[in-house]
Parts: sequence; C-alpha cells; structure tokens
Amino acid sequence: MAVRNLSTGSGVKAAIMKEIRTAKIDVMELDLSLMASVRKFVENFNKLNLPLNILINNAGIALVPFMLSRDGIELHFATNYLGHFLLTNLLLENMRITARESGIEGRIVIVSSVAYEATYHEGIRFDKINEKSGYYSFLAYGQSKLANILHARELSNHLKEQEIKVTVNSLHPGVITTNILRHRRFWNGIVIAVSKFVMNVMKNVQQGAATTCYLALHPQVQGVSGRYFVDCNEAKVKYHAADTNLAKKLWDLSMGLIS
Repeated sequence: MAVRNLSTGSGVKAAIMKEIRTAKIDVMELDLSLMASVRKFVENFNKLNLPLNILINNAGIALVPFMLSRDGIELHFATNYLGHFLLTNLLLENMRITARESGIEGRIVIVSSVAYEATYHEGIRFDKINEKSGYYSFLAYGQSKLANILHARELSNHLKEQEIKVTVNSLHPGVITTNILRHRRFWNGIVIAVSKFVMNVMKNVQQGAATTCYLALHPQVQGVSGRYFVDCNEAKVKYHAADTNLAKKLWDLSMGLIS
C-alpha cells in the first residue's frame, strides 16, 4: 500500500489484518503530488526485490482551490495524473520482468472519472496548465481525469508495440460516498446527506471498488487493454478522450515534465 499518510495507512492495514489474518501488507509512504516522493518510493520498493503483477493508480483530490505542487505543477494535474504517470513509468520494467518470468499477464488499472467530460474546451490546457488565469477547480479536476484516460490509451499502444505482456485500462468508479470533496465542505456535506436517500445512485466504498477489482483480477478482461470501463462493462469514451493526437501530445508533454 502506497499512501500519503502513514498513520491512516497503518490503520487500514490493521483493519485488513483483523479481517484476513494471513494477509501480508507493507505500508510505504508516497505523495503523488511530488516527483521526488515518487522516485523515493520506487527506490524503496525496488529494494524489497518483490515481483509486481498489478498496479492500481487510485489517488485523487478534487475541487481544490488553485495551488501549485512543490514541483510547480497545478495540484490536480500533479496528484491525479502526473504522479501516476511517473510512478507507472518507473515501475514498468519490474512489471515487464514479472510478466515474462511468471507467465502471468501484468495489469495496470487507472482510476479516472466520468468527470473527464467536463474539462476545458481544448481538453488539456497544454500551455496554461499551471496558470491561475482561467482556472476553475471543477474543470481542472476533469482535465486530470481526462489525462488518466488518455494515459491508459497511449500507454497501451506502447506496450503492444513492444510486445510487453501488461495491459492497462481506465475506469469510472461511480459516485462514491468518500471524503474526496473535503476541500469543499459545503458540497461534501451535501453529497453525504444526499447519499443517505439515493443509494441507487451513490455507491459505498465496496461498490465503488468493484470495477477496479474487476479490471485487476477478472479473467474475462485478460488481454483487454486501452479501454475504459463503467460498472464492470466497457464504455465508449467521448469528446477529447477519443482524440488519438491529444493522447500522443499529452504523452510527449508528460515525458518532458518527468525527465
């Protein structure tokens, strides 16, 4: 478990161990908004000499006021997308070797959101990602979620070209009753209140994790890559998420940012 808050992560580990006593869990620090933290995490993980079959990119923040990470990157983009991009890039060699030596397909699962449809009109503000002018927290969140989908599609193409036995897919987990809107207390309160009366729309954490687990573990999606899923079913992407050239341009930008 790669977590930003070690105390919270340790509590989750304890809860899992109480329920599944044979579980083996390591909790390691990782702040995806900081590239130095990502690199340090990968360095520490590699020292464990563990194989890596499945990588789930699940960290997320939403609707935060405009601010830059310590690397000078807009915080939604840094945390929800670029940190995952770098993490995946650095762990990919381990996944390639594990898949080859084990004979078991590796899987990368990227948690996106249907909010990708609500982004800036150009999709990705390549020249203005880190500018406060024109910034809207909801659109910035949508931009980062669009980037997640584009990342999965473009990475899938690279993996296929190199004949690496690792798949990568993105997904919308649903509207879940979590504290992701903690930076907007008013909206967070409304979501929590509404969830008590519209459970047919809102999902609890277990339901929200279902599509992630499906893509990580189910044999039905073996060999499936570069797709987008909702409620454990493949869904067709819309608008900017279907733009192949945009995906390639984002890939080139991201490689430049992490180099």
